[in-house]
Amino acid sequence: MASGLQCPDKHTSMNVEAVLHMKSGLGESSYAQNSSHQKKSTETLRSLVMDSATLVYEALRPESFTVADLGCASGTNALGVVEAIVRGVGEACRGRGPSSSSPPPEFSVLLNDLASNDFNTVFARAPEVAGRLKADAGAVVFLSGVPGSFYGRLFLCRSVHLVCSFNSLHWLSQVPAGLRDETNKPLNKGKMFISSTSSPAVPAAYLRQFQKDFNLFLRSRGAEVVSGGRMVLSMLCRETEDYTDVKMTLLWDLLSESLAALVSQGLLEQDVVDAYDAPFYAPSAREIEEEVSKEGSFSLDYVRTFEGSLSSGAGAETDGRKVSMAIRAIQESMLTHHFGAAIIDALFHKYTELVTESMHKGEVKSVQIGAVLVRI
Repeated sequence: MASGLQCPDKHTSMNVEAVLHMKSGLGESSYAQNSSHQKKSTETLRSLVMDSATLVYEALRPESFTVADLGCASGTNALGVVEAIVRGVGEACRGRGPSSSSPPPEFSVLLNDLASNDFNTVFARAPEVAGRLKADAGAVVFLSGVPGSFYGRLFLCRSVHLVCSFNSLHWLSQVPAGLRDETNKPLNKGKMFISSTSSPAVPAAYLRQFQKDFNLFLRSRGAEVVSGGRMVLSMLCRETEDYTDVKMTLLWDLLSESLAALVSQGLLEQDVVDAYDAPFYAPSAREIEEEVSKEGSFSLDYVRTFEGSLSSGAGAETDGRKVSMAIRAIQESMLTHHFGAAIIDALFHKYTELVTESMHKGEVKSVQIGAVLVRI
């Protein structure tokens, strides 16, 4: 292999729980500095979150109100959700008129992500946010970090009133089984995710893993959420039943194309690229509805898909770089684990070029699904 770069063992499997984390810190390439698209999509659902919090509070009137944010990541986005929830419940307490208004409940906010997450950049702002909510809304807020995978139990039985999870559930607990043939050769050569060239076995394997993971997620939350409690979920999705929906596959195809460019330059070996598969799945609305119905702990109160723009209006070059930096902040830990750190700069230099070309053509889109589930 050229350039003296050391290649990791191409057969090493990825322990997603140990490897996946957003780029830590506050530097130029950190998630905290490159999560504006996630913030924008979360703000699209702000009214849904506030309405859900209000409905739960008015129905149950708990003395303390427990909120869990699953996949809080690092940076400021998680605390923005917290503020919306606390203010929404505070307005409900004041909304019955001066003579019958009541003080807001105490809030226990449980911020969850994998143990490797940079919780420090979240909690650095916690005193400021808690102080502002105390001054503005008269609310007392207790913030806690809960490390661990949300594909399993995290909280006490029947203890949580509202669960939120934004931009997280499209990440699977593991790379799906079934992506190799009987001779252990990869079925999806040259690609890291479902593409138009994938054999039918590839999307089938991804769907099976999503069904297994989402069922476990629902069962775990079913044990933890109080009767009448709610979950507000959003994740990347497909608008159609077509697994190769270009709005979902394009950015993955461009990343695969960027790796292919490094192979052509002698910086990577093809079989190392062939061995990499992303632990990601973007479900359709139907697939989510089916899993909720099958598991049975929750009823589906609301679900819809919405297309988000990845354009800021600043031009294709600026937007292409922003999208590339956002993808890097999310995926660098996994790519480094498999390919090594030495190729990351070159990889994302090429990726920025390809994304910018696609931005010029208006091809880069983002589709998300928003859902509200009620604990039966």
